[in-house]
Amino acid sequence: MNGGVDMLPKLIVIAGTNASGKSGLGVELALRYGGEIVSADSRQVFRGLDLGSGKITPEEMRGVRHHLIDVCEAGDFFSMADFQRMAYEAIDGIVARGKPPFLVGGTGLYVDSVADGYELSNRMPDLAYRAELEKRTTEELYAMLLKAVPDVEVERRNRNRVMRLLEKLHDGDDVIPGRNPRYETLRLGVTWDRDTLRRRIDQRLDRRLNEGMVEEVRALLDRGVSEEFLFKLGLEYRFITQYLTGQIATLQEMRDLLSTAIKQFAKRQMTWFRRDASIHWLDMTADPVAQASELIEGFLFGENAGE
Repeated sequence: MNGGVDMLPKLIVIAGTNASGKSGLGVELALRYGGEIVSADSRQVFRGLDLGSGKITPEEMRGVRHHLIDVCEAGDFFSMADFQRMAYEAIDGIVARGKPPFLVGGTGLYVDSVADGYELSNRMPDLAYRAELEKRTTEELYAMLLKAVPDVEVERRNRNRVMRLLEKLHDGDDVIPGRNPRYETLRLGVTWDRDTLRRRIDQRLDRRLNEGMVEEVRALLDRGVSEEFLFKLGLEYRFITQYLTGQIATLQEMRDLLSTAIKQFAKRQMTWFRRDASIHWLDMTADPVAQASELIEGFLFGENAGE
């Protein structure tokens, strides 16, 4: 017996870096086990952010129901607490329908907020305090955070995350949230060796550029979505906005800068996920569906499920 853990609903997590193939693997496994997918991506919640966010297409979904995609308008305020609340609702609905839920994504905090049951506040941001923070450099913000919480664990270049933690301190909230898990989880990890992942990132980037990613960002600007919002989204939306507004001179320069930034981000994603010793890492050069299936069947149906 697991001291009551067996009574928790079961959730299968598939986490990984950009361009790792986690979305396709999630679809294959959901088809095999009759499940539904909850997307854990901080940009795919916004309508109109398709190519830039790497959003799965209806064709790629292959009839598998997906949740937490296109749930709000570009430019809307959407917090991790909003994501967690909506993800809980989606997962509980999937469980109530007698199907296995799959949480699939690469936004580490979103994944952990649900899988670990972070206790979050849904307080609206203090816009005046945020405006004051915006005036400071990322290094200044990090120094402020480090002074307040010397042992904080956060990527010093992740401006949005550093700002959010400073806002939490300003609001009197704990930087490190409490945890109250709602689900028993099986955590699967998707990655490749460094050279292969870098090649996949470049191939995926060039494909999306050819499919109209620059035009997607131009259309968002034309609709009135602010440069500030797009810049905060990071990566594709930040660099393409800089190109379209003349801050980056040529398309090729933008592409090369963006390629480097995505690779750096993928490295940070791996650093985040490697912190979790419970993740079962799949060998993507072999048969990841077979590897995952063996783990899933033990988790869902085995006597020692989840151990």
